[in-house]
Amino acid sequence: MLHLPRIARSRLGVLLLPLLLLGCPLSLDGYAHPAWWTARQLDWLAYATETPLNPGSVGNLLAHLERDARDPTFSVAAGAIPDDAFDGIYEKMFRLRDTSDFDALRFIDLLYAFRGHPAGSEALWASVEQSLFDFKYWYSDPTPVREFDGAPVVDNMWYWTENHILIFKVCEYLAGQRYPDQVFSVTGLTGAEHAARARPFIMDWFEERARFGFTEWHSNVYYNLDIRPLLSLVEWSDDPVIAKRAAMVLDLVLVDIALHLHRGTFGATHGRSYIKDKASASTEDTFDAAKMLFDDTVLPYGGRGSATGAVLARAKRFRLPTIVQRIARYDEPMVDRERMNLPIDEVPPADPFSAPVPEAPFGWDYRDEKYLPFYWSGGLQSVWQLLPMTFDVGNRENLWDAQFSPFKALRDLVWNPAAPEQSIKAAQGVAISFWPTINQAVLKEVNTYTYRTRDYMLSTAQDYRKGVRGSQTHTWQATFSERAMVFTSHPGYLPVEPGDPVPADWNWQREDEPGPGYWTGEGAQPRSAQHENVGISIYAPQYTPLTQLGFGFRDETHAYFPVAHFDEVVRDGHWTFGRKDDGYVALYSWRPVAWRGGQPEVFQNAGLDFDLVAEGGANNVWIVECGDRETWGSFAAFQAAFDEDQVEVVPTAIAFDVTYASPSLGEMAFGWEGPITVDGTAHAIDDYPRYDNPFVTTPFDTTRYEISDGEATLVLDFSDDTREATGPPADAAAALEQLADVLRSWLDG
Repeated sequence: MLHLPRIARSRLGVLLLPLLLLGCPLSLDGYAHPAWWTARQLDWLAYATETPLNPGSVGNLLAHLERDARDPTFSVAAGAIPDDAFDGIYEKMFRLRDTSDFDALRFIDLLYAFRGHPAGSEALWASVEQSLFDFKYWYSDPTPVREFDGAPVVDNMWYWTENHILIFKVCEYLAGQRYPDQVFSVTGLTGAEHAARARPFIMDWFEERARFGFTEWHSNVYYNLDIRPLLSLVEWSDDPVIAKRAAMVLDLVLVDIALHLHRGTFGATHGRSYIKDKASASTEDTFDAAKMLFDDTVLPYGGRGSATGAVLARAKRFRLPTIVQRIARYDEPMVDRERMNLPIDEVPPADPFSAPVPEAPFGWDYRDEKYLPFYWSGGLQSVWQLLPMTFDVGNRENLWDAQFSPFKALRDLVWNPAAPEQSIKAAQGVAISFWPTINQAVLKEVNTYTYRTRDYMLSTAQDYRKGVRGSQTHTWQATFSERAMVFTSHPGYLPVEPGDPVPADWNWQREDEPGPGYWTGEGAQPRSAQHENVGISIYAPQYTPLTQLGFGFRDETHAYFPVAHFDEVVRDGHWTFGRKDDGYVALYSWRPVAWRGGQPEVFQNAGLDFDLVAEGGANNVWIVECGDRETWGSFAAFQAAFDEDQVEVVPTAIAFDVTYASPSLGEMAFGWEGPITVDGTAHAIDDYPRYDNPFVTTPFDTTRYEISDGEATLVLDFSDDTREATGPPADAAAALEQLADVLRSWLDG
């Protein structure tokens, strides 16, 4: 029950609660209750402002200014932001360094929300604006002639990943909208002209995500960088179509996170991820957003400088559909199957010069620059049928000295300006020999399978790019808690040679671990498949390592299995078992395994083992089976159900054929070709619908989604801009009481 006298005893509650009630209906069918949403926002603001203002962190500054706007007992003093607070950011943007677009977006949110706040001088606000007027918003814009420390500025910004495309164009659109008459120095266009130029790119981006899902699928790094610009459009766009479609795509991002959330962990297979994000929920870049929206973990928030947290915490227009919350909280056993991205045949023909260029999916011509942003967002620059466009644009825009510098040596080797067609053919000839290595960053059509229960979640990219390099791909993961998780990988290199001292400055939390590194990416991706609670991964590299060219890999595979974060871990021959609370895992390696020490901890491993290594070859078979107390009773009973005779691994000329007598599912079979079978029944591992789960089943290449659990629904239809949510009335009393608790904690704090 709601106790108004208790709230009234809070000075902060007396000030804020009437204001909230004036604008917040006691129920809002289909969406989270405004009082609950306000409570979640204030909860994050309290965390972000526990420590003094860091004026050089725009995310932290946004949080402090937002609390200043909401909390009469809290203030950010006039002049709190020194005029030189952003000098490092200005320099980065002036020099056109990579991720400068992220900084530009932070500045745009700051200007829209708080421009003119007395915490900053007029000179500071004007300098923030000027950094946007002098920014380069697209690769085809002229690179301004600038010098820094006596050297010419080279454009080293990366424009083409899925998140960068959106961020660059949102920055251009919103900067242009706010300053329509301002002439932007790089192009000479007015703000209004920039906004008009950016709008069709944004609309195309929306349609592509609606039809095909996300290139950077299930990414616990880059979904965070989709949430921010989408929210900015929802909050700041004057165009109702842009604002609504941004909210609709944001719904799809959040549905994807909700479907793959277990105890605060976005523990899916990932198209792109890093070791810093894979070993702990709290270090995932999506963690703060997921915690604020779904409150599915007891861990505290992860970053007081989070720009995503700050933008969510001040969001006024965006409303979270109730069904998305209910998906995240659903704890009955469920299967989610998804298909995303476009099928690209990256394997070149034996003779690409006489063979016709394959028909592009949906007729999207491989040589039409209109489709370049989408194709390059999938890392397809080096795929043989895209090489003509890569060379044309790379030469025209002088990309080889910066953005395409990894390919410069190859380009210089084959390029003859007097014979461009012959040069491109020579490049395609190289691609025939080296495509499994030079295409390591490719992201193409993927079919993902996730099985989630209240005690564990298992997720796999089914038969994804088997045998070739993967720069940042995370093929499969079993998740049991915020820090208890298991996955395997094929390392590209060993960070610390045996017997060598561990470098004092080595830090696994770096985002820039080269991929495929030791934990990030795959030296050669496995052929993996999952059915319900069992997954089988076959590692068999299909290329010869070229260490001298940087395309080497280790003759081993390994698993992350953190003893410190499980309640029990038991080794028994080829099997390793773990228990976390009521969730169990059994992990099998065909090759013998042993713990490797003498290396930096991945995440708070307390000096205990975490790296389970199978030496002796890069080819191996790993099997994972998950279980729980409800099914097996004791952990000991679960262990007793497994022995080495249950697995038969038969080497073939290419890889392995595997049969496995699963104690829970029955006789399973899987090899380098064909489906996975269970008791003789084949289960498809490709050609999935766009979504197929208890809440939404919809075909691939659609623009309409009907998401429902029988009580709450969300209809998203991009053909007519429908965004409609229905559902049971929110529990107003509980929402207001939760808000009251947050207000009391503010006052007590």
